[in-house]
Amino acid sequence: MLILLPPSEGKTAPRRGKPLDLDALTAPELTPARQAVVDALGELCRGDVAAAAAVLEIGATQHDLVASNADLASAPTARADAVYSGVVYDALDAASLSSAARRRASTRLAVTSSVFGVVRPADRIPAYRLSGGTTLPGLGPVAAHWRAHLDPAMTGLLGGGLLVDLRSAAYAAFWRPSADLAPQVATVRVLHEVDGVRKVVSHFNKATKGRITRALLEDGANPSTPARLAEALRDLGWLVEVGEPSAKGTQLDVVVEAL
Repeated sequence: MLILLPPSEGKTAPRRGKPLDLDALTAPELTPARQAVVDALGELCRGDVAAAAAVLEIGATQHDLVASNADLASAPTARADAVYSGVVYDALDAASLSSAARRRASTRLAVTSSVFGVVRPADRIPAYRLSGGTTLPGLGPVAAHWRAHLDPAMTGLLGGGLLVDLRSAAYAAFWRPSADLAPQVATVRVLHEVDGVRKVVSHFNKATKGRITRALLEDGANPSTPARLAEALRDLGWLVEVGEPSAKGTQLDVVVEAL
């Protein structure tokens, strides 16, 4: 099983640590593609700060984020699961996972990244600011860049296991599993139900995905099909509805009333 998470926009910047080593990251065959993003982002952010902030959709009070992008190659790094923060990662709370769950996370968890394509929890990365919908001068749309490079690496990471796709739409555009992988793909959507009305609400969506990830890692369940994933989630206390299989996989709706 491979649980694929979105990154967080907010990150905890390491205060100290080794500089970035692209070759040491998961899927080192992505090094040239990663280097292209690092170079394009660095060139943008070493230029006019206001112009860079506009491209990156950074507010006037957050220009320090532009500076942090300028020299990613020399910035201190930490484990990816310590750098990513925000609602998903607060709910996952990787630091408090049991030893067994942390071992499972090292092989069953991956995060989509605008700069690095995909990383594992133990990969050492710097804090950065680059959203999935950004178009970088000299590189083009970040999503299109990764669509051109990610498939072999992601297919290799998935192997014959089940993909539990928890990505948001912006990051799902980085890599779309081929139709022949559809039986191995479970896309999870979280719906918040109030008085019989169901809606996708960002906070519930993110928090529940973090909780689902944590629960699966702690429980040790390793389902091989979308149907068995639904059974595992029901056993863990969630209300799950399973859609019809399609060329894109099977959608699982997890319905919650409260956190």
